[in-house]
Amino acid sequence: MSTTTTIVTGGDKKIRRSTARVEPIYYLFLIPTLILFTLAITVPAVMGIFFSFTDSIGIGTWNFSGLTNYIAIFSDPAVLQSYLFTFGFSLATVIVVNIVAFMLAVGLTSRIRFKTGLRAIFVIPMVISGIIIAYVFNFLFSNSLPAFGAATGIEWLQTSILASPDFAWIAIVIVTAWQAIPGTLLIYIAGLLSVPGDVYEAADIDGATKFQQLTRITVPLVAGYVVINIILGFKGFLNAYDIIIGLTNGGPGTATRSVAMTIITGFNGGDYAYQMANATLFFIVAIIIALIQLSANRGRNAL
Repeated sequence: MSTTTTIVTGGDKKIRRSTARVEPIYYLFLIPTLILFTLAITVPAVMGIFFSFTDSIGIGTWNFSGLTNYIAIFSDPAVLQSYLFTFGFSLATVIVVNIVAFMLAVGLTSRIRFKTGLRAIFVIPMVISGIIIAYVFNFLFSNSLPAFGAATGIEWLQTSILASPDFAWIAIVIVTAWQAIPGTLLIYIAGLLSVPGDVYEAADIDGATKFQQLTRITVPLVAGYVVINIILGFKGFLNAYDIIIGLTNGGPGTATRSVAMTIITGFNGGDYAYQMANATLFFIVAIIIALIQLSANRGRNAL
């Protein structure tokens, strides 16, 4: 990239203008990425939206059906249940993840021993595959905890929580949060480390307690990081799939079936066009959440 500076004289004033010219070599590096993105993302998305207006089963002939698939979605109890579960699960998980991650971040940025090693330990769940984590916790919830409950006489532990239509979602929230907390924790640590130490020293001089410093200094100064974690976490949890597959496979019945699982299951079951319409609606929801993120972060300097 080359830069050209021009000085324009107007009366007694001199105005300095700088223009940057991008070298063609940069566009050469950009072209392969654009081609891959177009072939792997844009073209399949456009084709999917097109087929959502048809009766296609994924192969063979098809006919246009207009808005039939979209109208049917809003009266399909299975789809509506999947949206209800997904949004409820996402909201609960976001709350749990952010509260626990923020508390850990405060502890791991305080003056404690071995905090560097503890940070490394807490990050481990983030690098483990979600499906592996799900199968491990499946064994714990289905075998270890019931066996412990039988040995200790604790009746409510003797039945696997994964077999309960009313409480299986709690297990999914616990496992998802266990994997998601490290990423959120790292963002909070970065935010807490960006707060100037002079602010806390001034607060100590004024007699502020640690709790007052936390609520009146720390929380307001890292508010941007809180917003980022909430929005990114909510968007990520909306796509929950692998952990649900490994824990409950959408059961009992369809009690824990997410939108992503409903769409993928429909693809395999011959409801290609119908679930493509569902995927399109879900894409619109994701776009709305992204716009909310941009609006919430406007004017903030975090990250």
